[in-house]
Amino acid sequence: MMITLDTPVGEVVKNNFKAATLFQANRIDYCCNGHQTISEASTKAGIKAESLVDQLEEILQNNDPDTEYINNLDLGDLADYIVKRHHSYVQKNIPFLKQNLEKIARVHGENHPELVEVRDHFFASAGELTMHMQKEELLLFPYVKNMEQAKKENQNLPNASFGSVSSPISEMMVEHQNEGERFEKISLLTANYHVPADGCTTYEVTLKQLADFEKDLHRHIHLENNILFTRAKQLEESF
Repeated sequence: MMITLDTPVGEVVKNNFKAATLFQANRIDYCCNGHQTISEASTKAGIKAESLVDQLEEILQNNDPDTEYINNLDLGDLADYIVKRHHSYVQKNIPFLKQNLEKIARVHGENHPELVEVRDHFFASAGELTMHMQKEELLLFPYVKNMEQAKKENQNLPNASFGSVSSPISEMMVEHQNEGERFEKISLLTANYHVPADGCTTYEVTLKQLADFEKDLHRHIHLENNILFTRAKQLEESF
């Protein structure tokens, strides 16, 4: 793709997920704020936009098979992919992180009081994400699949209790924004998941897992905000 200073960062990642690594290294939000241009994102990050474009062009010289796979999925298959890869990841890792954050906050909290805040933020996120994913799996994703099936069979737009699909999508995007901001606070509190000199093995493992959790969440939100939700609204408009 041709990249300019006006290209939205989410569009870059949509075309090649390898670009996400560069954005993450510069603390550029490509998921919740994927609409921001490279110029806008660079200004916020305090880096030169032209330099960022040059680095992106180098990265995008190589195709990403995973991105190509995602972009070729039907909406229903994409929803299933998100559930199997990302929703299951969240569900699997929440108990481990809650247990270990509780432990290191108790053991190291006196010397590192920020761990108590980190623990509280994550516990809140765990509860919100669990409810969020349930709403997607029980309400939004099934309706998106019904829309897609109706379109294939040349039927009318299915009825929905929530009216336009934009309604639940807007709610989901607000919740995505909330979790993105929550993890930004966690990152700041931990100095980008830095383990202090007096940190034990559990401390190190927990922060590594927490950093991985944030990375997965960014990709999770990107797939929904920038691809699934966008295509779902376009599908509804096509009826």
